[in-house]
Parts: sequence; structure tokens; C-alpha cells
Amino acid sequence: MKAAANLAPMAHTAQNRCFGCGQANPRGLHLEFLLAEDHSVVCFTAIPEVFEGPPGYVHGGIIATLLDEIMSKAVRARGWTAMTRRMEADYLRPVPSGAPIRIEGRVTHSEGRKHWTEARILNVEGSELALGKGLFIEVRAKTRA
Repeated sequence: MKAAANLAPMAHTAQNRCFGCGQANPRGLHLEFLLAEDHSVVCFTAIPEVFEGPPGYVHGGIIATLLDEIMSKAVRARGWTAMTRRMEADYLRPVPSGAPIRIEGRVTHSEGRKHWTEARILNVEGSELALGKGLFIEVRAKTRA
């Protein structure tokens, strides 16, 4: 797993109840994100046993949530507010609960309001455990006529 060199804390814009990152959600994951110089986003975490599927391993839905969260933050790191339109997850190896993992996400391409992303979850040895791809659609404020 790569060290946290050249990573800056990504500020939370609000105390919200988001399941992934919301500090105001007592049952959430409380993920914290770091911004790399290339605008990719990184998260170092360990998912508690309460989020297990099979004993000793993180539930697949939580893995999908981790991938979605990091891709969303990669879009937000570029200054865009967007929502998931489509995502796919490739579960390569089981993600152990309670063990340190690194989650990485980045924007790969943008066209207008559409932003394509990639993500991956790695163990401490740097092996890929899960991969994700997503399409996020930018949400713009409505104007009043």
C-alpha cells in the first residue's frame, strides 16, 4: 500500500447524514478523504465487523458503497456536484473486515455534465481487491423564471 505522501485532507463541505462520509450519521462509515496532486482521491480505512457479509469479510454492498463514495469524491475534487448514473463493481478478492485498506478514485474523462470515473480497493500488500467504474451526472442549480 502506498504511503500518504503528498496527500492533503479533503474538506467536508457540510455535516451531513451521508452513509459513507457523513459525520452526522451515527451508523455510517465516517470515511475521510485525501486529495492527491493529480486530483485523484484516496481513503485509508478499516471497515468494522458490523458491516460483514460472510464472517471475516466486508459485505458486497458495502464494497460497492466504498467504490461509489471514492468515485463521487473524485468528481467533487474537481469542483463538480454530481450523482451516480451508473456504476459497476468487479469483486476480485474478498475484502477482510477490520483490516486496513486503501481506496483510490479518479475522474478519467469528462464531457459536459458527464464524468467517467474509476476506483479500486487495495490491501496493505497493494493487491487489488475490488475495482469500480462509474458515470456521474453533474447536478446544476435550478434557476427560477
